[in-house]
This record gives sequence, structure tokens and C-alpha cells, in this order.
Amino acid sequence: MNVRRSAAALAVAVAALGTAAAPAALADDASPSPKGPLPSGLYGKKDPQFDGVFRQSYALLAQKTVGVTPADKAVDWLTGQQCSSGGFAAYRADATEPCDSKTQVDSNSTAAAIQALHAVGNESNTVKKSLDWLKSVQNQDGGWGYNPGLPSDANSTGIVIGALAAVGEKPASAKSQKGKSPLDALTKLAMDCGKDGGAFGLADAKSGKLTPNADATAAGVLGGLGQGLVPAKGKEAGSAPKCAKPDTAGQAAQNGTGYLLKSLAKTGHLTSAMPGAKDQPDVGNTADAVVALAAAGQAEQAKKSAEWLSKNSAAWAKDSGPAAYSQLVFAALAADMDVRDFGGADLVKQLNAQGPTPKAISEVTTGAKVKDEKDEDDGSGVSVWWIVGVGLVAGAGIGFLLSGRKKKNQL
Repeated sequence: MNVRRSAAALAVAVAALGTAAAPAALADDASPSPKGPLPSGLYGKKDPQFDGVFRQSYALLAQKTVGVTPADKAVDWLTGQQCSSGGFAAYRADATEPCDSKTQVDSNSTAAAIQALHAVGNESNTVKKSLDWLKSVQNQDGGWGYNPGLPSDANSTGIVIGALAAVGEKPASAKSQKGKSPLDALTKLAMDCGKDGGAFGLADAKSGKLTPNADATAAGVLGGLGQGLVPAKGKEAGSAPKCAKPDTAGQAAQNGTGYLLKSLAKTGHLTSAMPGAKDQPDVGNTADAVVALAAAGQAEQAKKSAEWLSKNSAAWAKDSGPAAYSQLVFAALAADMDVRDFGGADLVKQLNAQGPTPKAISEVTTGAKVKDEKDEDDGSGVSVWWIVGVGLVAGAGIGFLLSGRKKKNQL
């Protein structure tokens, strides 16, 4: 997952190599940058203007997943970012000031915060308010855009599905006034078989035409499976799924799985390109794909790509910061690799060093097992495999997008 970006920028370049696993917004709409030293409870040392809530949420969620109890002040910082409406913006430099019409509250930051705060287990009122806000800004097609009023996209819809799943709500039951659920929305964001291979697409800002995108596909697969970032493995599939008409979220997820398998088959990693530059390995989106494939039961390719990550992600993670380390934690666990010896790196130690000293650290090192099939049905016809050992299910489709703002955010 790379920076959040405008649809216009996406039309030129899908992703940028070496960017943090964090969202960015258009500069003229962004929260103000902090003045003076960063808050002591915040993870990361770079400007949090575009990704403060996001990277904090990832860090807390990843820590909790591997048995680390975050520092109280890290949790308090995240809780303090919430607006009175329940929504979260990417970053609020002065959280003592009330949110107003200029506060860019968004679905992605809010859904990520829900998962992190639910994971720490003591923020039920905060979580409920955020869930209520998300439901209040749900589009009539059942999905979510980055900001209220924007068209639904696979990335935003996927991360909200992850938030719903994290708190035990069935995505199929979260319906708009027109009776549409986020699973309905995903089917409209999935592309047909053929040259596009069943990918989930990104919509052109002007025409609305979908363009296949691996990042959106990873998010769509996880959303279609009712899962998110916390590693959980699907029942071993055995072979690549056959592409068919995406008339259900489950079938759309299968189609997207096939697209990812094909995209990763040759090199084990995804690629990205900047205008005028050669294609380059896309580390963040590859990590997302590993989690999606593991959730879909494609353990073999997930392991191969995770092994590629273990050899090629160190510089990217060091430059990108806490959200990047968190992505690698999720990918390593999804592929049953040791998070404390990932290509020689102790991901837990590296993540913990990004913020305040944790309260406690356990020795969780490897991934989840498949839960009994009798517990799989989430009401959508799609199996859901909850993580075993840490007792936590959370997540989001990631690789977030920002498509031009058509309405002011709702507070």
C-alpha cells in the first residue's frame, strides 16, 4: 500500500516506490502540519499531516497481533484524535480544538482507528461512535468513498468491511437506505473476466471507467472474504480459482485472487512505475497481496511472495516507518513466517522502536491457523477464517485512494 493519492495522479502513476504505507491527501485539503516537536505518544518521526491516525492505528494493531501491549499514551493519542461525530481525520495538529467544516474526516482513517482501538480492548465508546459515523455516511450502493459524498471505491469499502468484521458485525447486514450492503458495492467495483482478468478497478475521476489495479484488488479480495489486515488463512484452495461473472462478493474475491496470482507468478512481487521511470518492485502492495492470498487459501504463492519481501523490504520499511513495518508483520504472519526473524530482521523490535516503549511484550512469532469450517459462514456465502491465538480479527483493505473532493466532509 502506498500513499493515498488523487484519481488524477492515479491515471498517470498507480503507485510510488518507497512511499510509506500510509495515506496522503491533496495538499490544499490536508490537515495542518504540526508545529514544534511531535507528540510523544505518536508513532513515526515524519510529518504526520497525511497519515498520523493511519500509521498509529497500524502500529497498535500490529503490536497487539504479535502479543505486544502498546503504551497507554500511544492509545490515548489515537483516541484523542476522534471528532465529536465519531469520525477521524488523517491528523489533527491540535486535538483540543473541536472539529469543524474544514476538518477532513474520512472513512479510511476512521475504519483503521476502529480496528486498532477495538484490538486494545478498552475503547468501546470510541469504537461505537466511529461505527455509527461510518454507517451514517454509507453510500446508497452500500459502499464507501474516501470522504463522505465521494463514489464508493474498493479500498475504502474494504477497510470499512474490516472494521465491521473486527467488532463482530456481518458486512452483509450493514445496509444503506436502499438496502445495499458493502458486499453489493464490491461486485460493482469488480471487473469482468477477459483481458482485465477479474481485477478490482480504480475509477477514472471523469468517466468513472474502471482500470484494473492490484492494490484495489488486494483490498477487494479481503473485503469480499470479510477479512482485513490481521493475518488469517483460508482453507487451502489447491489451485487457482476460475474467473466467472462477479455477481457475488465471493466470486469477485475469487476472480481477484486469480488476478493477483497471475500478477505475482513471474517475479513474486508487484511493480509500480512513476512517469518517465522504469517499472520498480512495489513492496507495500506486494505485502498487501500476500495477506489477501493467504486469506483466500493460496498459501504457496503467499509464501513465495513473503520470502521475496523478507529479502527486499528492509530499506523500504526503514524509510517508510511504522505502517510499513506493520504491513510486513501482517504479511509474515499470513505466510507463517517468523516475525522476529524475517530475512534476519526482528520486525517486532523494529516496530516497537518507532514509538513509545510498550507496556508488555510476549513471544508470538508465527501466523494463524485455519478455524473449523463450522464457524466460517458470515451470512454472505463466503467463508471467514478468524485468527487463532491472539483472538483478534480486524483489518482493512488497504492501498487507499483519494478521488477529488465533491462535497465537504460531514462532521
